[in-house]
Amino acid sequence: MIPADARMISREWHQALLEGQSAGKVIGEDAEGHPVLADPSPPTPGQLAEQERYWRDGELRATDKMVTRHRDELEDDTATTLTAQQYTDLQAFRRALRNWPESGGFPSADRRPAAPQWWADQRQSFGRFSPAL
Repeated sequence: MIPADARMISREWHQALLEGQSAGKVIGEDAEGHPVLADPSPPTPGQLAEQERYWRDGELRATDKMVTRHRDELEDDTATTLTAQQYTDLQAFRRALRNWPESGGFPSADRRPAAPQWWADQRQSFGRFSPAL
């Protein structure tokens, strides 16, 4: 059922609204009640914190396999995939990730802890979930 206060718009304007919405705009209304495209409201501090915790948790999960593999290789007394320095760097990164929400830079994305360069390069080469990991 169409609401009583609905406004007629052309098919072209309807299509433009849908395309704008797909491009990240929101559909609002002007002073006369006509549908218009607008920029979305900026995220609240709580939403930013939630987004950054989601990113942080993903980084921790992505490194879990490497840490587990390294520990297993040490227990098995076999050659390790990581060097001792790489393992130390990876654990320092993980510590920084866990401590980041309590830091002064949280939740600013440009203040995220930096991954060790070798880890960032490997992930860039193989994608987020490398089969080698």
